[in-house]
Amino acid sequence: MTIPGVDTTLPIARELPAPGSYLCGLTHDGEFFWHSDQAAGEIYALDPATGAVVRTLSCRRVRADLTVGGGALCQVGGRPKRILLIDPTSGEVLDEREVRPPSGRLCGVETSGVMMWMGLRGPSVVQLRDVETMTVCREFPVPGTPSGLTVAGDVVIYADFEAALLRAVDGRDGRLLGEALVDGRPVGLTWDGALVWYADFAGRRLAAVRLPDLLATEAFLGERVGQRGADRPAPGSAT
Repeated sequence: MTIPGVDTTLPIARELPAPGSYLCGLTHDGEFFWHSDQAAGEIYALDPATGAVVRTLSCRRVRADLTVGGGALCQVGGRPKRILLIDPTSGEVLDEREVRPPSGRLCGVETSGVMMWMGLRGPSVVQLRDVETMTVCREFPVPGTPSGLTVAGDVVIYADFEAALLRAVDGRDGRLLGEALVDGRPVGLTWDGALVWYADFAGRRLAAVRLPDLLATEAFLGERVGQRGADRPAPGSAT
C-alpha cells in the first residue's frame, strides 16, 4: 500500500548490505551501526564504512527497533514487547523495562538523553517517555503505521513499512513536516548526524537518505492540503 498523492521518492545517498533476512532495528552509537534481525535472533555491530559485521550478539527475543543509551543497547523484544537493556560487549540482558500498558504496539524507539521516543501503532502515536520510569511525558497522534523511529534535534522521523514511506513530525507538537516514499520497505531507523538510515526489509540492506530532502516535501504538503481545502465546500463548523 502507498498513500495517494505522495509521489516524491527520496534519492538514496548511501547503502550497505545487511547480514540477515528479517531486518528489524537500527541505531548508531557514533562508532558502529547496530542492527537486529528477528529470524536470526541476533544483533550485529556493523562497520559504517563497509557494512562488515564487527560483532554478533545473540538475542532470541528481538521483536522490533533498537536504540542505544546509558552504555547499553535498548532492544524492543519479548512478548508482550518491552525494552531489553543489553550489554553491547557480551550480549547479556542487564535489565528490562515494561512499557505499559503491555501490548504488541511498540515498534520504534530512540533515546534522547534521559528520555526515549517511541512509535506505537493501533492507534498510531508518537510518545516521549522517561527512560527510568517509562512514564509518558508527551504524546501525539500521527498518520500511517509507525515501524522504526529516530530523532534529529526537534524532528522525529518514523518509518511506515506498509506504505513504504518516511514521515517527519515536529517533536514539540506533532505537526507533520514532510513525508515521502522510499525505495524498499523501511523498518528500523537511525540518524548518524548527517543522514537518515533505514533498514530496508525488502532489499536486505541499510539505505540512507538526506533529511533536507524529506523536509523539502513540507511545501508540497502545504500545497496539497490547500488544494484539498479548495476542492471541497466550506464546512459549517470546524472539525
